[in-house]
Amino acid sequence: MAKTQIQFDQRLQTLARKHQAMSRGYVTRVQPDGLIVARPKRQQRRISGRAVFLFLAAFIGFKAFLVANLGPQTYDDRLARLQAGTMVEKSGAFVMQADPLTMYVSNVIGPILR
Repeated sequence: MAKTQIQFDQRLQTLARKHQAMSRGYVTRVQPDGLIVARPKRQQRRISGRAVFLFLAAFIGFKAFLVANLGPQTYDDRLARLQAGTMVEKSGAFVMQADPLTMYVSNVIGPILR
């Protein structure tokens, strides 16, 4: 009896998961024997262009804030220390290099911070 109860509970859980998945959309197909079967639509998770743009803008803003707050010379000194470190620190230094856009934004927000 206990084994049949466990199997029944497992079937109920499977049906609940399928019902939840089908609530987000489904596709019906006709099998060769004429049976119509509904299956949940696959959810495609993609990163939107807007999310990438916002991430890059926030990252440039962060670097610009650091350059404006520390000053270009101190920022370059700290990057030099990172470049002398481990492989992870070297890759961080590469990513954190001050590019022209970062320098422009730091010059714009520099007077606001002071």
